[in-house]
Amino acid sequence: MSQPHENIAEQPLPTTPEMLFARLQALEIPYYLHNHIPIFTVGEGEPLKKEIPGVHCRNLFLRDKKEKMFLVVAANETQIDLKKLQELLGCGRLSFGSAERLWQYLGIRPGSVCPFCLMNDTGRAVEVILDKHMMNAARVNYHPLDNAMTIGLSPTDLLKFIDNTGHSPRIVDLSAAAPNY
Repeated sequence: MSQPHENIAEQPLPTTPEMLFARLQALEIPYYLHNHIPIFTVGEGEPLKKEIPGVHCRNLFLRDKKEKMFLVVAANETQIDLKKLQELLGCGRLSFGSAERLWQYLGIRPGSVCPFCLMNDTGRAVEVILDKHMMNAARVNYHPLDNAMTIGLSPTDLLKFIDNTGHSPRIVDLSAAAPNY
């Protein structure tokens, strides 16, 4: 799956949204699908909060100095200082994973990262960290491998999906990683 950076945009996704929807249906996981313009940042998604119920979430693909990888899935409003997060997770200095690494391990391009990418991490190289605040919501929202769509589902069903990928997520109170202002 690993390709030079300039070719990533041209490569077909290893898992399409349609394949994801089929997997969710096979797992009997109900979801709500919303189509919209492509969204690349949390700020661009702000207007959708009025139209789509539930907690809107973001995903951080990180690696530490020993190249251990993390997918941190958090509510948009959960503020995270990477230095505090590395202390909370007990790992080395954190930085964002490259587009190449993201493609190699999660089979997705920047801007569309979501917990559903875990189905491409068959070697389970990426550790999943879930925001405790997010997991207390009735509905959580993510891009389904395409940033022109959002799906909502229950946190329980998110865990069911992640478990089906063979990953064992850690649910963490990320408030301890909030920046000092």
